[in-house]
Amino acid sequence: MKKTRFSEEQIIGVLKQMEAGRKVADLAREVGVSEGILYAWKSKFGGLEVSEARRLKELEDENRRLKHMVADLSLDKEALKAVIRKNGCARGLREAINRNTPSVA
Repeated sequence: MKKTRFSEEQIIGVLKQMEAGRKVADLAREVGVSEGILYAWKSKFGGLEVSEARRLKELEDENRRLKHMVADLSLDKEALKAVIRKNGCARGLREAINRNTPSVA
């Protein structure tokens, strides 16, 4: 994930200036970003306080890590299934693996 040049505090400060009535074009030029970035920030961080924005970022990072873990476990499961099919292990072993492994949606 690309790291931003701006901290949550800076982004929320810019958004508060936007809400106070500053022109978006002037604010974008001053900050050094496009107007589209300001509107993207507004859709993501609009109405949040700094602590809430930090918590949002932490939750997004945790969600990303969990998704990677699920993907890795799914690959491991498929590899084990392939080995079982190749080696012709007993049917009961295959059923036990399928029964004990939760499916991922």
